Amino acid sequence: MKADKEYCMSSYLAFRYVYDKNICFKKGILHNDYKPIENDEKMSCKTAEEIDKNIKKQLEKIDLSKAALFLSGGMDSAILASYMPPGIKAYTAKCIGKNAVDETEQARKICEINHLDHVIVEVSWKDYDDLMDELMIADGSPIIPNEPQAYKMARKAKQEGSEYIIYGDCADTEFGGMDRMLSQDWNYDEWIKRYNFVDPEKVLKNAVSLSPVYDLYRVGEKGIDFITFIKEIYLTSASGAYSNACRLAAITSVDPYERLKMKEPLDLKRVRKGESKYLIRELFRMKYPGLEVPEKLPMSRPAEDWMKDWNGPVRSEFLPDCIEGLTGEQKLLVYSLERFLNLIER
Repeated sequence: MKADKEYCMSSYLAFRYVYDKNICFKKGILHNDYKPIENDEKMSCKTAEEIDKNIKKQLEKIDLSKAALFLSGGMDSAILASYMPPGIKAYTAKCIGKNAVDETEQARKICEINHLDHVIVEVSWKDYDDLMDELMIADGSPIIPNEPQAYKMARKAKQEGSEYIIYGDCADTEFGGMDRMLSQDWNYDEWIKRYNFVDPEKVLKNAVSLSPVYDLYRVGEKGIDFITFIKEIYLTSASGAYSNACRLAAITSVDPYERLKMKEPLDLKRVRKGESKYLIRELFRMKYPGLEVPEKLPMSRPAEDWMKDWNGPVRSEFLPDCIEGLTGEQKLLVYSLERFLNLIER
């Protein structure tokens, strides 16, 4: 495997993972990334009823008495809660910090309906600080921002006797949940500007162009297949947080949505009119006819608060004052990258 620190730094900032599997940050430091299920291995779903049937089919193969559930305040994990046997533990993260989003009340309602044992796991910046290095060593790369909270929950579930973690992450990418990314028909240049989590050229002295990756999704001269990009590039980074965390905690992770796909093309008009994940919404209404469909919440971790006192990277690879104007989430990525570089040098 080839070592190319500059390429890996740029790829991580833009995509939150190293795109090229044959390139690593440093010789001997291999990055361990999530590998999406091949499309032809997925089960096609045309209706909410077919999603229901195919989730049941997968969960029947697992001893759910030995499982635990990651339960947020959203509809995806709430649907999965309806298949769980009474009494199993459902873990909800509660991040501690100013303006943190609290999903525990909505999760509690779902637990009461399904008679699950609700466990709230508080996650602070100290937890991130304590867990980040071992995650990065295991991953061979900087963290995905929600990875430490997933790891703390997975480790607790393992300690409390669970052998499986059930979670719902892939519904967003397959069933039209990324409503902001799907909000318009982006052209090639617009999509790059919209998608990059952090623009490498604004942070790194020797940024590497990632056009070869974006070019794989180019349509014509100015277009781009942003829907497939979301299903492949975004999915790899987003699902990596859970799979990496569970792997390190030595607990088997299961996302039933991971093996599902839409039989018909996504109806962008419905998504743009406010019906993101319209098939998932319909299934939620089937499972919980008395509840309002919960809308997607912003990220629960209070990154703005956690990163407010960080003055930015000091390593020579970074431009001076490069975090000026960045959001808390973006600062967390830059912080993680610098911390990882220091770690692998040691």
